[in-house]
Amino acid sequence: MHPSHDMPLDGLLVLDLSQFLSGPYASLRLMDLGARVIKIERPESGDIARSLYLSDTEIGGDSTLFHAINRNKQSLALDLKDEKDRETLRRLIAKADVLIQNFRPGVIERLGLDYERVRQINPRLVFASISGYGAEGPWSHLPGQDLLAQSRSGLMWLSGDAEQGPVPMGLAVADMLAGAAITQGVLAALVRRGMTGEGSHVETSLLEVLIDLQFEVLTTHLNDGGRPPRRAEKNSAHAYLAAPYGVYRTADGYLALAMTPLGKLADLMDLPALAAYRDEPRAWFTERDAIKGIIAGVIAARPTQEWLDLFEPADIWCAKVLDWPQLLAHEGFQHLEMLQKLGRDDGISITTTRCPIRINGKRALTDRAAPRVGEHSRAIREEFGL
Repeated sequence: MHPSHDMPLDGLLVLDLSQFLSGPYASLRLMDLGARVIKIERPESGDIARSLYLSDTEIGGDSTLFHAINRNKQSLALDLKDEKDRETLRRLIAKADVLIQNFRPGVIERLGLDYERVRQINPRLVFASISGYGAEGPWSHLPGQDLLAQSRSGLMWLSGDAEQGPVPMGLAVADMLAGAAITQGVLAALVRRGMTGEGSHVETSLLEVLIDLQFEVLTTHLNDGGRPPRRAEKNSAHAYLAAPYGVYRTADGYLALAMTPLGKLADLMDLPALAAYRDEPRAWFTERDAIKGIIAGVIAARPTQEWLDLFEPADIWCAKVLDWPQLLAHEGFQHLEMLQKLGRDDGISITTTRCPIRINGKRALTDRAAPRVGEHSRAIREEFGL
């Protein structure tokens, strides 16, 4: 049940009071690094993500989303509106190392479980809070939902082609990045605790991690007169980078071209039309659309593999654009062993991803699917005398 196997967080107890993605993603990563995670859920209905379906696929009554992000955790059912259950949680907090919560600002205080109060119970506790837009300010009361955070961050004007409107990323990137950022903060706070014996309050928000994600291009914007990003008219892959950077249709698929000296590419492709631009790096930016149009017209005439056979030996940075079936079938993916099959004692099984981190060549070995609501309540109460 507990993912130790000599992982660095073996013996650490994490209480996860969070729902949806951001907090559970953080506790998932801590579990993958060896921690024991007890998920605190409301009785019967549990985490809202159990019924937040990405599709019409469910496993054991819960969404694949819930299974993907809550594997190998334990579930303790507690009604936090009930004082008796809150007292049970306080007694468990006294024995924990980390607590993660992503309630809207003000909720954790109304429950009497905010950092200032629980640190009186356990001064060594690392307390992690994730919000939508911070604990204070005019947006703090708004729902911390991924698409809405993307909408307010400016991120949507960096993807897609120029004629398109705002384009959201097709993943819950704010949630995932917030989970990753809070994990970094938790690990740093644990290091500090190891030196001082004191816990900490670690905080981040969906908007803050999306701003950080854009640090490179936003810094450019802030220091070049405030010019807005301008996406290419076609084949765009980056709102700032020069031609030929982009994704191009071939005769049978798509090819990505990264940073490449234009003269070298023109010679390989035998494109005299690029002669006017080849030795003018500034034009690779200012005339980006015209250059891309020339390249796109030629690339579309031949299959992807022919271009790879031409470009790769010449050290042109390029790649075939794979869909999921192509990725999953490829030896390069299979060599990484990034998939695993998990089960549960009620007979359900699910294939999902694995932790991307290895420690001394090993990943944590987990074999259990996400828990049923309150599945471990009795065992946890008995173990901790709750």
